[in-house]
Amino acid sequence: MKAVDLKAINQLELVEKEKPVPKKGEVLIHVMACGICGSDIPRVYVTGSYHFPTVLGHEFSGEIVEVADDVSSEYLGKKAAVFPLLPCNECEYCQSGYYAQCKNYNYFGSRTDGGFEEYLAVPLFNLVLLEDQVSYEEGAMVEPATVAQHVINKAELSVGDNVVIYGAGPIGVMVAQWAQINGAGKVLLIDIDPTKVAFARELGFEYVCNSQEKEAESFILETLDGKLADVAIEATGSSAAFDQCAQSIRTFGRVVLLGNPHSDMVLKQKTYDQFMRKEGTIVGMFNSVYEHFPKNEWQVTAQAIANKQLNLKPLVTHKVLIEDLIEAFDMIHEKKEFYNKVLMVNEKLL
Repeated sequence: MKAVDLKAINQLELVEKEKPVPKKGEVLIHVMACGICGSDIPRVYVTGSYHFPTVLGHEFSGEIVEVADDVSSEYLGKKAAVFPLLPCNECEYCQSGYYAQCKNYNYFGSRTDGGFEEYLAVPLFNLVLLEDQVSYEEGAMVEPATVAQHVINKAELSVGDNVVIYGAGPIGVMVAQWAQINGAGKVLLIDIDPTKVAFARELGFEYVCNSQEKEAESFILETLDGKLADVAIEATGSSAAFDQCAQSIRTFGRVVLLGNPHSDMVLKQKTYDQFMRKEGTIVGMFNSVYEHFPKNEWQVTAQAIANKQLNLKPLVTHKVLIEDLIEAFDMIHEKKEFYNKVLMVNEKLL
């Protein structure tokens, strides 16, 4: 089978490998679509992965084409997304169902081989079965869409709450959709990239601001009739956006941290003082909830896609074959053209 190995920093290579054989409790997935995540870019060009070689890709879906001897043949032919975190199932967090906080987890696409290959053996535990009307492309976006849902759940959004999101990339746009689904009042998107601002407007979002052209706080006050936001979401990983988030909320408002930080995240002294006086709340979040109590966010996402509540198809701007994946990585890294969501897909999807 074909796979794209990360052999060293800035060294991706298309290789041939043996097709894996599913072990006890596993199925074999024929990968049909796998998304390039923003976190994959520094893995390739800056930090590397946990070991070399590694097949990246943690946002993927596919068809179940083989099962282990102890797995029911009823799974054959089914369509599935994959929860990429492989928990130890032994630490106190796993025992409580908080798999994202596992102390000794493995992870498809960073710590073990992921979805940028044609076939992958996956434990039954990690399968999220999809309804027929959900496309493989949508299935590959269940992972980021569930992370976006988790952001809104951590924000403890109430109906009518006004939400401002700093960062109009794929996750920011998905967060905006979830805010609308959960009954937010006005949903504001702010970015410094004019192409992302234009794309968000094309998607139908009404309140979008280029903060290079208009001050973010002025935009918020004008849009919310002189009020600040109930919830601000930091989806860029920049210190400047973190500071703006803290400025953007009302008294007793909430800031949710989503973006992976590019450097130290610092609040200005004045912002810090104002935030204390507002008695604001800063909430961290990581990954998602993959447990039925209080709810399995992955199942909620899959159902929202099937019910057409969540509209992910317009987010896909590029689809490439595995043979062209390295070129797609370079395009993103060098910002050669506008992109939103880039998927590696099976030739049947082109």
